[in-house]
Amino acid sequence: MTRLPAMIRIDDMADPVLTPALVAARQGPDDLPDFPTAAAILDLAMAQTGLTDFGADTGFRERLTVILQSLYEDHGLSRGGRLSIVAQAIRVMANRLRIEDLVRRHPEITDVPVERPIFIAGLPRSGTTHLVNWLSRDDRLNSLTLWEAEEPVPAAPVAPGETDPRILRSAGVWAAFGAMLPHMSAMHEMAANDIHEDNELMFMDLNCYNWEFQARLPRWIDHYLAHDRTESYAYEKKVLQVIAWHRGGQPGQPGRRRWLLKSPQHMENLSAIRAVFPDATMVITHRDPVNVLRSLTTMLGYSDRIRRESIDPPALARLWADRIERLLRACVAQRKSWGPAQSLDVPFHDYMADQQGMARRIYALAGLDLPAETEARLTSYLSENPRHAHGKVHYDLEGVFGMDEAALRQRFAFYYDRFPVRQEN
Repeated sequence: MTRLPAMIRIDDMADPVLTPALVAARQGPDDLPDFPTAAAILDLAMAQTGLTDFGADTGFRERLTVILQSLYEDHGLSRGGRLSIVAQAIRVMANRLRIEDLVRRHPEITDVPVERPIFIAGLPRSGTTHLVNWLSRDDRLNSLTLWEAEEPVPAAPVAPGETDPRILRSAGVWAAFGAMLPHMSAMHEMAANDIHEDNELMFMDLNCYNWEFQARLPRWIDHYLAHDRTESYAYEKKVLQVIAWHRGGQPGQPGRRRWLLKSPQHMENLSAIRAVFPDATMVITHRDPVNVLRSLTTMLGYSDRIRRESIDPPALARLWADRIERLLRACVAQRKSWGPAQSLDVPFHDYMADQQGMARRIYALAGLDLPAETEARLTSYLSENPRHAHGKVHYDLEGVFGMDEAALRQRFAFYYDRFPVRQEN
């Protein structure tokens, strides 16, 4: 007899019950300046690493200025919420310094091939994480772990037999996050060794849209969408080469395997990816954007209790309805960048109905064989990680977030008309 998942209702979305840990998170650390300038953040990254060369300016300094301006305009953020983004900016700029230093000392890194990568794109909450995690069990592919994405270059050599401090740092951060938000595991669990989104690598060029999940940044969103992102994908390729080099980038070694990558951000950057990775395979998942908003707003609204003094669920939903529409319009406009020989549209309902069959289609498109032992490793993930294993969250887009679902469906008609997306009740 199949056991039904436990139903989780988050009843304090707008006025959360605050634990001591949440109060401390809202206050933030004492060792960071409250409103640093872009120059101050770069100075802190240089002081942290002892390095000074950020490499060619691909516009990242301007982007940092715009991000901070937009961040300081978000008056609903707590001090801790603001400083978490400041700390993130320092971290990724320190990463960039270490990347540039490593490549200067080992120029052969830029010769490490990134051949025929497999990209998975799709809306947040549309099955991309599930898809990349089980395909990553194919050990012929390179996948990106969360801890590597957060710190691609170690700050110091790791002695043989010792656990990489980057893993320990990542594990500590996400354990604390999960303890403060116990229902997050039912929506999107985060762990250091999990397979992660490669858009994190675009942080090193300050063009990652993850900032948007942590604050209300309309100025930044406008700037991001108004500028070409091709250079930032070229920088992502450089970081992939660095990671592959660390894994062993010689023929027959793990670094030479094909990359399996995924991010919702790719959905609005199809043309840029095509320019930088012309031999890639592009897989795009499609799910009803109204259902995506149900899930996404609940996840972000729930996590806002860590970083916001005042929580306004309807304002959050309006912001993300706008953002999802702009992402989908970019996808529709750029979809022609990829022809049928290298790309596949994956409707969510088809994927859920036959996950193994969809994997076979993806493998055929990518020109990969699928031996029985490899398929068995893949499908073992499905049995070991059933949906709703941590409970099923109740979503209420109309009641809690004040959105008119019928109006949203009219708004997204252009997307339903373009792709075979099944509307979900």
